[in-house]
Amino acid sequence: MSARPVRLALGLVTGFVFAALYLPILLVAALSFFRLRRGQIQWDSFSLAWYARLFDNRQIIEALANTLVVGFCAVLIALLLATLLAFHVHQRPGPLRSALQFLIFLPFLLPPIITGLSLLVFFREIDFPRGLIAVIVGHSVFVLALVYRTVLTRLQALSRSLIEASQDLGATGFQTFRYVLLPHLRIALITAALLAFALSFDETIITLFLVGDTSTLPIRLYAMMRVGFTPEINALVTLVLLFSALLTLIMARFVGGAEDQLGLG
Repeated sequence: MSARPVRLALGLVTGFVFAALYLPILLVAALSFFRLRRGQIQWDSFSLAWYARLFDNRQIIEALANTLVVGFCAVLIALLLATLLAFHVHQRPGPLRSALQFLIFLPFLLPPIITGLSLLVFFREIDFPRGLIAVIVGHSVFVLALVYRTVLTRLQALSRSLIEASQDLGATGFQTFRYVLLPHLRIALITAALLAFALSFDETIITLFLVGDTSTLPIRLYAMMRVGFTPEINALVTLVLLFSALLTLIMARFVGGAEDQLGLG
């Protein structure tokens, strides 16, 4: 069999996959600028009215703000705890290592409905109110395993001689971390933070159990879905997509530059 038919078949499959992935996104973006009438886009109806109405929709803006606050706080907490746990496991392996890693990975591997229900029962037993703080704790527990695994993998790839050379030169533990380990962990930390933020931004089930009277964007969209979407949602989704694409480009350039500086590229 010649290579040309194979390349043609792979090209068709690839084109179909990209079309299935991105055509719905392009349609949503188009509907944020143009009107839809009888199943057809009216290309002569370009308007920014839905974006103006979006910023006037206080409920959506508050839900988006809550989602961003939860995401950033959960990522910061997970980065701190995961880094400490990864250093502990990497430097002091022992019989309790497997048990510790089991506890770290369990909330992530369990179905979200079980994790959310368990956290709800726990908070109720200690008389802790539901709300954004409870959601932040829940998301931190949920994304902790992802950040921990990423950091630990990078630590295990580092040469032990780097730490030993730093100690031989009289560096303290903090100086070794600040000037030797942190530059090599930076790429892993950024990658883990982006993945953890994406998971937190999209998490619905755990949030549903813990959010209480407040609302996050996934919960708000879920509630609106039962009565029908408004055109403001198309504008919101388009803005989120543009922000995500811009953030991805910036991070790709940053991570690529960091790899070149460290000789990893």
